[in-house]
Amino acid sequence: MTKPQLTIYLAAPRGFCAGVDRAIKIVEMAIEKWGAPVYVRHEIVHNKFVVDSLRDKGAVFVEELHECPDDRPVIFSAHGVPKSVPAAAAKREMVFVDATCPLVSKVHIEAERHYENGLQMIMIGHAGHPETLGTMGQLPEGEVLLVETVDDVAKVDVRDPSKLAFVTQTTLSVDDTIDIVAALRDRFPAIVGPHKEDICYATTNRQEAVKAIAPDCDALLVVGAPNSSNSKRLVEVAAKNGCNYAQLVQRATEIDWRALGEIRSLGITAGASAPEVLVNEVIDAFRERFDVTVEMVETAKENVEFKVPRVLRVPA
Repeated sequence: MTKPQLTIYLAAPRGFCAGVDRAIKIVEMAIEKWGAPVYVRHEIVHNKFVVDSLRDKGAVFVEELHECPDDRPVIFSAHGVPKSVPAAAAKREMVFVDATCPLVSKVHIEAERHYENGLQMIMIGHAGHPETLGTMGQLPEGEVLLVETVDDVAKVDVRDPSKLAFVTQTTLSVDDTIDIVAALRDRFPAIVGPHKEDICYATTNRQEAVKAIAPDCDALLVVGAPNSSNSKRLVEVAAKNGCNYAQLVQRATEIDWRALGEIRSLGITAGASAPEVLVNEVIDAFRERFDVTVEMVETAKENVEFKVPRVLRVPA
């Protein structure tokens, strides 16, 4: 029986960003240097496949520092941690390595600089997300106020409207954030913004690639984890840009074939913490059912690389 024709538009850039790549390397190099087990506070990146493969190599994932023994190294996740966490590790004389993405660290430094200049911070982000908790935890209680939506801006209660600055989570929807920033500037004309956009290059690039393919796709799949902020934003961007069916899948086994129906064109992308092996697995699943033609749609080139911390580059 002849398979139906399917054109797959493969978004580029997609998948691993430099911060995720660095964080995974940090765990692997720590295991190599100090042997197993190496403890990791929180998922190093939001991807089950990555976490499971690092666990197989000797990483032990915990939610809080008190779950780690004093005599084993601990790594802090790419999302960043409140200041209290490294302080507690230092107090216990633990060996610790910070795998916070340098672009998240940039936001932390920005927040501290504004605080030192006497400004109260407003953070645009998602409540409870590790990155938001980490950034808010850089400053004393009450110094960072969180807004998630344009409506929140109208309700936020600030100390002094003339002494404010804002930062954003690095993995937000670029378009949604523009609206929230506009609302902030409208209500607080004196508010100070970042010198350069806080939303990271990888988040922006992946969203732009999805915008380029979404109008031509009957359906679009984002390979990523349900707790990955940047992956969920890609689904929203696809839906807002003309794709009638956009879905997040962790693995090929999660594809809802019935919902896809008789599609003729499909977009595929991957969140910043999803490895390419999972993208290939999804494409192979479609090859079993369709006569597939793959077209790469590249909207930007990425050549960013972040060094791992020095402690891992010197012998034990």
